Amino acid sequence: MNSRAKFIAALALIELLGACSGHKPITKTARTTTTKPQVQAKRNFDAPLLPPLGQRTVEDILQIYGTYATNKLKPYFFRAKVAYPPREVIFITLKQEMKLELWARDSGEFQFIRNYDIQAASGVSGPKLRQGDKQVPEGIYRISGMNPNSHYHLSMKINYPNEFDLFHASQEGRNDPGSDIFIHGRAESIGCLAMGDEAIEELFVLTSQVGVENVKVVIAPHDPRAFSLEADASLPEWATELYSMISHEIKALSPVVKSAKIGL
Repeated sequence: MNSRAKFIAALALIELLGACSGHKPITKTARTTTTKPQVQAKRNFDAPLLPPLGQRTVEDILQIYGTYATNKLKPYFFRAKVAYPPREVIFITLKQEMKLELWARDSGEFQFIRNYDIQAASGVSGPKLRQGDKQVPEGIYRISGMNPNSHYHLSMKINYPNEFDLFHASQEGRNDPGSDIFIHGRAESIGCLAMGDEAIEELFVLTSQVGVENVKVVIAPHDPRAFSLEADASLPEWATELYSMISHEIKALSPVVKSAKIGL
């Protein structure tokens, strides 16, 4: 068997290890499909074969996908006049719109880089409250871990529950607010954000190059630049404070974002 065939066979093993819950996923699928940019570079098939499942490192993934993902991202950064890799990154995630916006800066203000379609996200508008509610959280988070061995191709764990979530869970006697929330590949979700494999390759490589300490993740029920975030009577009282913080984070970047298709 030649080296290319061995590599492809090794990649098939990615299917075997989970990043999120092992339960059958409940998904909300993105309504639109967008074209992908044409990139001359291919995945690095000359890189060494992946180690056995469960033993892969972030560096292994960068060897395989790093050049390919970087070459796809650089034109967007060039048009936004932001150096690559940037100094800081913000992912703005809009649940209703099923969009993830990539913002970045090297110096000065954050600039909009591009949109990604979210392929699947379970639950409805409103913050995550407990384990098993199948809700995508809402709030201001950080990346707390990189998983190169994910059953969902690649994944990045966010730090839910954060201090805000834990404080209000404690106040309300909620002992198990849930955990293990990821941004990952594929198109299946049970409280996570499923981005598809092509998108997660880019986001994983970018986050690795920038450093997890320089990446912020803001998750909103909908875009507050389109209409204001308001907590209805079904949500906890503290949701008003949460939505105010989320709105401030997003509106501080830009009051209006021009539409940018994934293929542009």
